[in-house]
Amino acid sequence: MNLIGWIITGVVIVLVVAVVLIILGSRLPKQEQDPLEARLAEFAQRGEQISLEEIEMSQPFADRVIYPILQRMGELSARFTAQNVVQDTERRLELAGNPGNIEAASFLSTRFVVAGVAAAITFLVVHFLTNTPNSRELLYALGGLVVGFYSPQLWLRDQIIKRQDGIRKAMPDALDLLTICVEAGLGFDAAMSKVAEKWDNDLSGGFMRAIREIQLGKLRREALRDMAQRMGIPEMTSFVAAVIQSEQLGVSMAKVLRIQSDQMRMKRRQLAEEKAHAAPIKMIIPMAIFIFPPIFILLLTPAAMRISSSGL
Repeated sequence: MNLIGWIITGVVIVLVVAVVLIILGSRLPKQEQDPLEARLAEFAQRGEQISLEEIEMSQPFADRVIYPILQRMGELSARFTAQNVVQDTERRLELAGNPGNIEAASFLSTRFVVAGVAAAITFLVVHFLTNTPNSRELLYALGGLVVGFYSPQLWLRDQIIKRQDGIRKAMPDALDLLTICVEAGLGFDAAMSKVAEKWDNDLSGGFMRAIREIQLGKLRREALRDMAQRMGIPEMTSFVAAVIQSEQLGVSMAKVLRIQSDQMRMKRRQLAEEKAHAAPIKMIIPMAIFIFPPIFILLLTPAAMRISSSGL
């Protein structure tokens, strides 16, 4: 291996380590409190005398090394990124349910790291495993760079779609429980709390966050509108608008919830029928690749063997 190969290999190792650090850091919970202060308070309650260095070394390796590195990388990438891009990324992460509790700046930095890793790996594979000219090696590396740069965005888009589909499927049952609770005499806030306690999914988490915001002094209509914006689906926006209108006009909340529940169940049935009608079209490609060739082989092989044996 020549000098260029060693340099490229070293760059790949550094980039792979950076990706591992980012992935591990994205799985860490957000720090609500300074970990050093938390440790200091813990030892103070025990009545133990311990130095600050010992407290710091008692923390997990991820809290001491990985999380600060990710924060610095995010701050560095934020300096060279337009503010509207950061805000759009924050919005998309919010729609995805903040997977891994990763911040927008850290997510943007992962795009560049993944792009560098993909380009370097593509270049190494093409350079050492094939006899490709240098110009084509750079072209393949550029293709790997583009694929790696957009891969995190595609992953985030997939997470948004999965979360929104889960919310759509859970809404009819949640509205049924809301209706039962309201008809039983509970207030709307208490009914939402019951739904949040009953299930553990994205919809119940959204309800619980809205309830906490209301308890902290936020107006109910503002908390519900913010909840609908965080979910980003028309069904939730329609539900929130109906609830706010019912509150303002004095209409029976139980009746409004019953109507919304029926509409959501009908909408879920229509979506299921739409996916069922699209299934035959989606099956054409797998059938053409995996089913039709074996059938042709089974049907044509005996005829080909007879023709070859007859000498024609």
